[in-house]
Amino acid sequence: MAKEKKAFPLRLDPDIHRALEQWATDEFRSVNGHIEFLLREALSKAGRLKPPIRDLDK
Repeated sequence: MAKEKKAFPLRLDPDIHRALEQWATDEFRSVNGHIEFLLREALSKAGRLKPPIRDLDK
């Protein structure tokens, strides 16, 4: 079952948003999806996020 996502407002500099928007488009993601991907990657590299537990029955 998918976890419920936490919604919150995020203010970004317009130039940062434009760069993220282009990067997300290049990676076939939404801006929100790409921000989450980048944060998850950074947290994992920093050792601050445990790897997800895989369901082996799938």
